[in-house]
Amino acid sequence: MTGRLSTLAAALVIARRDFGAILFSRAFFFFLLGPLFPVIVGAMAGGVGQRVQQSVDLPVIGIAMAGDDVDAMVDAHGRLSDSLGATLPALVVLKRLDPGETYDPVAAFSAGKSGVSAILGGTPAAPQLVGASERIDAWRGPVSLLAAEALGRTPHAYPDVSTNAVSRPSGGDRGSQLMTAQAAQTLLFLLTMLLAGMVLSNLVEEKANKIIEILAAAIPMDAVFFGKLFAMLAVSMVGIAVWGLFGTLLVIAAGSALPSLPSPAVGWPMFLALGVVYFASAYLLLGSVFLAIGSLATTVREVQTLSMPVTMMQLMVFFLASYAMTQPGSATELFALAFPFSSPFAMMARAAQEPVLWTHAAAIAWQALWVVILVRTGARLFRTRVMKSGPAKVKQDRKRLWNKRREAAAA
Repeated sequence: MTGRLSTLAAALVIARRDFGAILFSRAFFFFLLGPLFPVIVGAMAGGVGQRVQQSVDLPVIGIAMAGDDVDAMVDAHGRLSDSLGATLPALVVLKRLDPGETYDPVAAFSAGKSGVSAILGGTPAAPQLVGASERIDAWRGPVSLLAAEALGRTPHAYPDVSTNAVSRPSGGDRGSQLMTAQAAQTLLFLLTMLLAGMVLSNLVEEKANKIIEILAAAIPMDAVFFGKLFAMLAVSMVGIAVWGLFGTLLVIAAGSALPSLPSPAVGWPMFLALGVVYFASAYLLLGSVFLAIGSLATTVREVQTLSMPVTMMQLMVFFLASYAMTQPGSATELFALAFPFSSPFAMMARAAQEPVLWTHAAAIAWQALWVVILVRTGARLFRTRVMKSGPAKVKQDRKRLWNKRREAAAA
């Protein structure tokens, strides 16, 4: 073979080199002890946790009625929620029934796939409430008030709500799944913030030793950045595997003494697989920013100065995603899903609460696009600001060479 390596081949070379150098170093042992220190960050999220607990306590009732009845109940809920606030259960539309269509709320609730605390069927004049036996009686009054408002009746004419208490697998409603969503978000954030900083120290060290300049002269700068980023991701995965092994042993030893999390909407196997993917996505997104910072900084002091705002902004992104999961369907949640840096955390919470999978494929593709954009932008900044080899420099060199040729021809 002649010429330089391709970007992909060069990135694999850099990744293999960095992975081996870090994994077999003595400092890697101390790196594995890192999770003992940032646990305090979880305690700082008490305000968000309180908000999540309020959402857990707030029941969510799904409505399955004819189209006109659904609109009347939703409009009535909107009018009453302003005055009653949290005393009125939240209402979501499960099914708009066509004329002659049937729907079995008992079977739907027993299956545990609706993601609601109870299902309201029938008509506003004769509402039928299906839910768990321990809480369904407490919702008869609010549902009767809601039906009366939908019918436009006077306050003393409330419809009688018939109830049907059934059992289903535990952890199937959105309120309980919020606890799983919060735990997954917090773990994802702690791992990302703990591990992404390795990219900074590695790049600053190689800049000080002039190694980065040798690599940039041998292979494309994009390959250097991609290789280093994925090498650090592989090292992080090794660390997570070690921590996960010890965590599993602790869970087995503790047995029933530890509280169990409700099952996520997509199921535990898919939820864990998505957790690995979204950790990789969050790590690559934040690591690409840290990589750009490390390429522009010349000293450790500059790294600390430049990385602090990024760290604080990432903390704000975490709180945004945590708040957004308590506001499903709102503009806040949609923004958190679309914003690249909060998207992995928001989508992790959605996996705990919604069984739909196609949205995750779209989100992963969107996040991968931003990883490529950020890495290429960082590489371009490094070439133009540090290596002085950007388009402007090339034009200046060409102009200087042309002038020398003209002077030689004139002589």
